Amino acid sequence: MLSSVLHSKRAIQVNITIMRTFVKLRELAVGHRALATKLTQLERKVGGHDRQIQSLFDAIRQLMEPPLSKSRPIGFKT
Repeated sequence: MLSSVLHSKRAIQVNITIMRTFVKLRELAVGHRALATKLTQLERKVGGHDRQIQSLFDAIRQLMEPPLSKSRPIGFKT
């Protein structure tokens, strides 16, 4: 937010970079949704014909999920 208040060349460049980053994130999110939609359509088409194909869909869906953070708790254990 500070980069939009300051009027130096560097602040303007930082603000432009931030905006481009958010646009790129939005494009990635839309692409992710499109991939999920395509997978759902393929699942419906294939149905339960082959268990191996179903396991492949399950593996792809697991790869699409964001990783769980493994942060350690703060403090001491007693």
